[in-house]
Amino acid sequence: MNVIAIDIGNTNITVGLFLDDKEEQVVKVGGGNSEKLAEVFKDFWQQVPINKSSKEQKRDGCFVISSVNPQWAELVKQIIKEQLSEKALEIGSGKDIPLPMEMAVDEPEKVGVDRVIMAAAAYDVVGDVVAIADFGTAVTVDLVSEDGVFLGGTIFPGFGIASESLKTGTVALPNISKVCEPKSPFGKSTSEAINSGLYYSAIGGLEVIVRMYAEDLGKWPQTVVTGGNMEIIRGGCMFVESFVSDLAVKGIVLAYKKFIGEKI
Repeated sequence: MNVIAIDIGNTNITVGLFLDDKEEQVVKVGGGNSEKLAEVFKDFWQQVPINKSSKEQKRDGCFVISSVNPQWAELVKQIIKEQLSEKALEIGSGKDIPLPMEMAVDEPEKVGVDRVIMAAAAYDVVGDVVAIADFGTAVTVDLVSEDGVFLGGTIFPGFGIASESLKTGTVALPNISKVCEPKSPFGKSTSEAINSGLYYSAIGGLEVIVRMYAEDLGKWPQTVVTGGNMEIIRGGCMFVESFVSDLAVKGIVLAYKKFIGEKI
């Protein structure tokens, strides 16, 4: 199965090329950069083999989208349609491809599709209770039951949003452009103190949330961390079992494969 998986986030658009179910390449593009997106789509599409049974020499693959940004989703669909004469399929409630797992939440249609596909991808590997933490623009920590049901999760600000809120909400505090692992738990300057606060609050928040999940379920979930800021916190998360890059694009492929399997 050949899939070009496109995860449209709040800051970046991640494009993954999967040939014969194998991940070949993943590229991140700044959201809204139509020229770069078109370049990546064309490059990836040229690598998809021609369908041997197609008289029109059609390529044996498809584009599949997961999006939390409707405007960028429409841009991506337009580029694919106008420049490659292909239709991009979208995952979500009421979309081309249904969500890949059962949802035990109040309003399933309002849960970010990226959260659900990452949860499905993590559960597909773990096969048991699992917590999925995505450290991106926002931080989400979601929980899947031992039966593979999405139970819900928690959301708190990512590093950029948290730092900006300190700057705009105070008179003297500076904005920290990039959080890093602190040299010491206590900062020697205001900037270092903010960096430490953002870093340790993120790790501490994750640890407490997972512990609360475990207490509620009576079983400790395996924890999987992903997202653009994953590497920043890795050194401080001894309690985390797995760090997985680009989990969302893997979830897109899983959702599509499940959809095709159910249709067949």
